[in-house]
Amino acid sequence: MEELKDLIVPKASIEAIEFLQSIEPEELQLCLFVDSLVTISDTGRELGEFTITIQQATYHDEDCYLIHANSHGCIDDIPCGTSIMAYVSKRLATLEQHHHEYVKIKDHPLDRKSYMVRQEDQLVVNKIVTEGQDEKRHTFTFPWSSVEGFISEASNLLMLRILAKRKAVPENMVFLSLDTETHLCTSTFKELGLRSQTVGREVMEVFGIERAIQSEKDLPSMWHFFFLSDGHLTSRVQIGSPVTMRLIQMPLLKEKEEDEHKPVFEKKPLIWEEDMHLYSKFLDRKEELKANHATYVRHHPELKAIMADFLQFLLLRKPEDIFVFAADYFAPFSSQKHLETSFQTSKANHVTKNN
Repeated sequence: MEELKDLIVPKASIEAIEFLQSIEPEELQLCLFVDSLVTISDTGRELGEFTITIQQATYHDEDCYLIHANSHGCIDDIPCGTSIMAYVSKRLATLEQHHHEYVKIKDHPLDRKSYMVRQEDQLVVNKIVTEGQDEKRHTFTFPWSSVEGFISEASNLLMLRILAKRKAVPENMVFLSLDTETHLCTSTFKELGLRSQTVGREVMEVFGIERAIQSEKDLPSMWHFFFLSDGHLTSRVQIGSPVTMRLIQMPLLKEKEEDEHKPVFEKKPLIWEEDMHLYSKFLDRKEELKANHATYVRHHPELKAIMADFLQFLLLRKPEDIFVFAADYFAPFSSQKHLETSFQTSKANHVTKNN
């Protein structure tokens, strides 16, 4: 376990703390919807999808918000993706977060998993990094008092919607975040103003926000986000990246409802590939089955010989009905004795027709 208590850590600004305290429940209610964007290359090629879902939830009897973001696709024909699932409080404090990233490079896949959870008076982050066959595990702990103003990747998605709906980014807001090496660093936001963007067949006015992460031990990272008036995300790009995530179809704009006591929740289909836990279990089970099958084949070399003989016989005879032919071919291997196999019957019929 890596204790970070003795290290000098950055602090969130007063403006950032005040912003978190200013968030009203009514604002959060209007941020409960689904964003669905398409990942596009610099040449205009569609590479994948990006979705964000925020909904009300309960975490250990505490009312909070469940945030699920998923990005998957192929860049340069290499499958890659990111999945985030988290519970966030009404003040955007992260109660629990699962973060999974993967890049399936041939012969050298990269997989990163992290689990963040608040445990009493501290924030604990467990991290697993797998490169090829090499796996490394680390645990980081942060006193809860040292992470005031901390914004995780999940809570950042909710905060961006709030800023977009307010159409204003207060100055001097400095939040805490984590860099790629899980060190505390600062995160800032900057207003990019209004501009026009084509969504589907419509030209819409969108509001821009810049997010930057500054790390003393890593290169700075910067993203540009643009939103519709109701907080729907229209585009997202990481500066320096060859891909952009864009909204290609206008959503139903979400405005303040007349009856706020009857919130409407959008239906979200269950896509098990996008659930980090289910997909991880699927991959584990898949690898387990592949290993078991390979072991079985090694222990039974006669299997390859039988299949080779069958395929050779099949190609020589070239039957019209392969299923019947296969049943006839493997019938002698059965432990049950038959007075007359279908192979013998079909052979007799073939002789009769020829005569």
